Amino acid sequence: MKCSANNSAVLLVTAALAIGCSKPPPPSPAPPEVQVAVVLQRDVPIMVESIGQTLGSTEVEVTARAEGFLQSVDFKEGTFVKKGDLLYTIDPSTLEAALANAKGQLARAQADLARASQDVARYKPLVALNAIPRQQYDTAVSVERAASAAVDAAAAAAHSAEIDLGYTRIYAPIDGLVGKTEVKTGNLVGGKQNTLLTTVSNVDPIHVRFTIAEQDYLRYSRSQRERGGTPDPGRFVLILSDGSVHPQRGDLVFADRLVDPTTGTLLLEAAFPNPDKLVRSGQYARVRAAVDLKKGAILVPQRAVKELQATYTVAVVSGDDKVSMRTVKPGDRIGSLWVIDSGLAPGEKVVVEGLQKVREGVTVKATTVTIADVASAGASSAAVPAAPPAAAAPAAKE
Repeated sequence: MKCSANNSAVLLVTAALAIGCSKPPPPSPAPPEVQVAVVLQRDVPIMVESIGQTLGSTEVEVTARAEGFLQSVDFKEGTFVKKGDLLYTIDPSTLEAALANAKGQLARAQADLARASQDVARYKPLVALNAIPRQQYDTAVSVERAASAAVDAAAAAAHSAEIDLGYTRIYAPIDGLVGKTEVKTGNLVGGKQNTLLTTVSNVDPIHVRFTIAEQDYLRYSRSQRERGGTPDPGRFVLILSDGSVHPQRGDLVFADRLVDPTTGTLLLEAAFPNPDKLVRSGQYARVRAAVDLKKGAILVPQRAVKELQATYTVAVVSGDDKVSMRTVKPGDRIGSLWVIDSGLAPGEKVVVEGLQKVREGVTVKATTVTIADVASAGASSAAVPAAPPAAAAPAAKE
């Protein structure tokens, strides 16, 4: 009996120790806190952007037509000139001598004509009286006609020499910005050399040449056709090399006749008002334009999209705060927002903050915000071109 009592005591102690060493189960983790927003749905323009180069609406190369030594450069390089302003003066002495000689030849021809006319006037009554042979009179008439033709030729030569002399003073052909001079005082210019002196550019309006993809051109043409062929004024936006946006919108003025088969692009040219003459010829620029309008497009912030190996997913939160990871197909980017072509429906909520905290099926503690609030904290709302999903820049991973 004593041993039995001892065994019972041991069992009681062991049970007490076992009870004392057991731990209560850990509490359930709190649901992760995230921000969600209802997807935005609106009509958005589909934008394309191309790199181009500016050029003047009129570019005139000033060349020397008269041959001679350059006497003076009469303008300041890189300034604006008016049509008719004096640009260059060529030494006129040689051409002045040529003009004087031509005028002398003209005077001689006129004197010969006067003498021939006098002979005809004198012979005419005599031939009527048969006082002189008819042949003598006919010869005098022919000499008069030849003298008249010689006067016309001499007058033309004198006029040509006068024109050549006028080319020794070279004036601005248009209003515009004059470039650097290609020749200096003392250089021999003109003649057979066809010397380029300078170039004058009209930079108001300023033109930009750029290329767009064949597909974008087709979308643009279809949208124009849907408008009944009516041009859309001010469709083009000019972005300068420092990222600033030119304040004036532009219009299409030229489209090439063919698509380049090697690149699949079409050359276009747009004109932009440039009243302050800020934009110059030869500048690097980007041209942005809306080629189509996507109606009822669904947009989400770019940071709401997770990308992994060209697969794009968003976290959709249901009414019971459970997360469903949804594969989507992104399209064009509009500022800090991304157009979702497929995978989302209007009215659905997506995680816009805390994407790294969620996974499939997890329950979250959601705070509702608006996409406009999220977008305001991101990049500018200006439209930018979108790359195809496979080539698009990865979305910022949470």
